[in-house]
Amino acid sequence: MARWENGPGVLHGVGDGVPVEIAASYRARARGLLGRDGVAGALLLTPASGVHTFRMRFAIDVAYLSRDFTVLAVRTMRPGRLGLPRLRARHVLEAEAGAMARWGLRPGVRLGIEPRR
Repeated sequence: MARWENGPGVLHGVGDGVPVEIAASYRARARGLLGRDGVAGALLLTPASGVHTFRMRFAIDVAYLSRDFTVLAVRTMRPGRLGLPRLRARHVLEAEAGAMARWGLRPGVRLGIEPRR
């Protein structure tokens, strides 16, 4: 997909399709998970190569994805942390801490995103 738009979608490649919220605009990426108490499924930030958890209320799992949605790295971040940007990352996937381990998400796995209208 050449141009991403904000909205709902489904994450394929892990489990039975995980609901994902796509944050493609600057405003949606800047807001991210701030002010929330949790997230159902995951949040895809695109384009993005790094994240922070300042002013977050809960710990998150972060997966750095390449241009073709191959997982480069998976990290768990507590609130108040700054993640180092990944040079090869084009997208970042965020979920509640522990979710990515339950989904079996690990480096090398190739994901797919299906936007929903």
